[in-house]
Amino acid sequence: MRRRRLVALLAASLPVARARAQTGPQPVIEPLEDLVIVTRDGARHRFRVEVARTPQQQTVGLMFRPSVPPDGGMLFDWGSPRESSMWMRNTIASLDMLFITQEGRVHRIAERTVPYSLAPIDSRGPVRATLELAAGTAERLGIRVGDRVEHPIFGAAR
Repeated sequence: MRRRRLVALLAASLPVARARAQTGPQPVIEPLEDLVIVTRDGARHRFRVEVARTPQQQTVGLMFRPSVPPDGGMLFDWGSPRESSMWMRNTIASLDMLFITQEGRVHRIAERTVPYSLAPIDSRGPVRATLELAAGTAERLGIRVGDRVEHPIFGAAR
């Protein structure tokens, strides 16, 4: 019974593809876009990311991919601020998830997520986007809550 409630909760909080079940990775979402994270010490860390904007792209995300490049990742654009709840279903590679506010500030970081886990990973507040990076990236680069993310969805650089 508890497992059913968890599955129902996840189904309600994640975009659900009504089409056939996904059994492999989605093609790379092109074009890749530039994204910069500016840490408190002023360091600028550049990434080339895929941007998941459609429900289908957001549902599949990085599922079935064996790795994420050290300077790559996927940005989930929710369109407007909302609670974000992610999971690692069918996700092979461990990830760092950064939950980002409308203003482009890191609100929360979930580091080294567990592959294949169905446990929800929540934003714990409204966010405009969620950024998935290779596991260990936040620690390696010193990325922390409050750091600034530069990408067109967050408007002009602040």
